[in-house]
Amino acid sequence: MGMKLTAENKYRLMTRISHSIRDTLGLDEILNHLLNMVQSVLDYDAVGIFVLNEDIVYSRDRHPHSLIAGLAMRGFDMPQPTVDPMLVSGKGIIGHVIRTGESVIASDVREDPRYVEGRKGTLSEIAVPIVRKKRVIGALNLESNTVAKYIENDLEVLRFFADAASISIEKAMLHRQLLDKKLIEEQLKTAQHVQSRLLPDSHPDISGYNIVGTCIPTYEIGGDYYDYFKLPDGDLAIVVADVSGKGIPAALIMTAFRALLRANARSGSGPKDVIKTLKHLLPDFMGESNFVTSVYGVLNPAAGSFEYVNCGHHPPILFRSNGNVERLKDRNPLLSSALEDISRHSVKVSLAEGDLLLLYTDGVIEVIDNDGNEFGADRLEAVVQSSLRSTVSDIISNIIRATHDFAGTEYFTDDFTLVVLQRNQKTP
Repeated sequence: MGMKLTAENKYRLMTRISHSIRDTLGLDEILNHLLNMVQSVLDYDAVGIFVLNEDIVYSRDRHPHSLIAGLAMRGFDMPQPTVDPMLVSGKGIIGHVIRTGESVIASDVREDPRYVEGRKGTLSEIAVPIVRKKRVIGALNLESNTVAKYIENDLEVLRFFADAASISIEKAMLHRQLLDKKLIEEQLKTAQHVQSRLLPDSHPDISGYNIVGTCIPTYEIGGDYYDYFKLPDGDLAIVVADVSGKGIPAALIMTAFRALLRANARSGSGPKDVIKTLKHLLPDFMGESNFVTSVYGVLNPAAGSFEYVNCGHHPPILFRSNGNVERLKDRNPLLSSALEDISRHSVKVSLAEGDLLLLYTDGVIEVIDNDGNEFGADRLEAVVQSSLRSTVSDIISNIIRATHDFAGTEYFTDDFTLVVLQRNQKTP
């Protein structure tokens, strides 16, 4: 016979639960402590506590492999987690309780269509949801080899036990979340360190030229990329690229793009042939919806020429020493897995002494103010024109400051990348 739910018994039960698990935060340990106490509340031949996967409880837009993430059981044949219909997809009476938040007494499981056999010998079952802050976070289930073992009074007792246990279970779930978050943060720090090493660690030393770049990712890692590296013939390869999306998926594609670009650029091929090769190779590293926009070019320092291919990217801006400004708008299709014409052409521009070339990603000109206005290419041009007598490093600093002031925040909602190339004027 079960316990009577008097005020004194409620107090004793709450105290026992509190004292038993006050020194532990481990979910499995807490569940087993709770099972040890159920026997003093109600008789059973098998008992189980099942806790929902945290992804279901805390984030409804995810699809975890199993419905149940934590469990403690007594008297059951141990289920195989990957095939058990209750653990994976929430079948049976326990699944019904979790989905609906309803309590169930099955006086004869043989007549209950919801029942899924978990052990031989079970004839009756009682199950209640474990609810915390109006959310079902699990279920408590008792099974008996006797028909009609449980009555309404038992249901009231078991509900109280589940309510008392819910506080401790949620505490353990939140602790596990914090541990998982800490692990993810540590992994992101490692990824950030690795990705930072893929960007240039110094500015190129090219006589007669000043070249500086910067990349400010929105998250710890991102999909923007800039680079400059010397080619075997003494020319300098320069690239700015933007991978669709943000975070880890974009960063992985960016890493593949960098490796493919560097390997093919050093083969001695010109910009057009390098990009044509990347068009063939890069889709193997991307999904159907991914794409890369880029400007890849080669600076010939002696000739003062920059030959480039623009693949769906914002046009570089060329600031002439005579005050003229040119947006180099010639563009080829972006790099993606879509079937499209792979014939691409390059453009060559001459850089006179004092000319400055600016390459950037959309995170620079798409900065938004409080009224929803974009910073835009016109404001970007104005900032650079007002800074032409400054160093290229100062020009980048001025652009960053101007976009921060425009947005009213120092947080960028998209990866923010700039490369500034200027040919020096000879001193008399």
